[in-house]
Amino acid sequence: MMTTQTALVETSSEWTSACEVQQQFMQHSRPAIDTLDYNACCRQMHALGGDFYDFVPLAENRLAIAIGDASGKGLAAALMISNVQSSLRTASFFAGHDGPAVLDVVNRQLYQSSRADRYATLFYGVFDSANRTLRYVNAGHNPPMVIRRDGSILWLEAGGAPVGMFPDWKYEEGLVELHPGDIVLAYTDGVTEATNPDSEEWGVEGPRKVVAECGGQCADDIVDAVFASMDEFTRGFQSDDATIVALQVH
Repeated sequence: MMTTQTALVETSSEWTSACEVQQQFMQHSRPAIDTLDYNACCRQMHALGGDFYDFVPLAENRLAIAIGDASGKGLAAALMISNVQSSLRTASFFAGHDGPAVLDVVNRQLYQSSRADRYATLFYGVFDSANRTLRYVNAGHNPPMVIRRDGSILWLEAGGAPVGMFPDWKYEEGLVELHPGDIVLAYTDGVTEATNPDSEEWGVEGPRKVVAECGGQCADDIVDAVFASMDEFTRGFQSDDATIVALQVH
């Protein structure tokens, strides 16, 4: 007969295993891309969380970039976002250059395997090193910002509904031409909705101002600078998972 103590030990062991699996999903190699420096960081509130990012090398010196955020929190969100990342990785191996096709696969898979009230926001882009273009699909995610070298801002909004909501949604693809000195910043709502002790949100202006001052810095430093500024604003308090992806174009 299983004792309460034994059950707690087994539950703790299963939880640890789940955390290790999710952490492995977040440990990505970063193949060198001639015209792009890139990095990302995911800070979960707890051991398991609902955010993720991914980098998937594709043929012809292209790179797929993804960032997502599952609805809900805790174990349920972690299981959902693991499902999203697994489906996305599989689809990208077969149709990685075709963003709408990849999102269609992820959307159908998630819709069939999740409850009706479960969904995830997802941004998927493919950077082409040869011509410095980014083709992308934004499935209900916070629009990433492109901060041009001249200081102008472009928001990456084309796409459609979050994945898992509607089984037959047709996703649109956007295309942006990038130039040396441009910075692309993608993030989850744990960044923009971070609050200070007065319950004020950091908003999109928070990371925008940081990145605007990061011209010439590497992607690693940009990610560090955004998190450092967010922590200063919130006085170190984090109320949600927070993920940042930074691309610095050369």
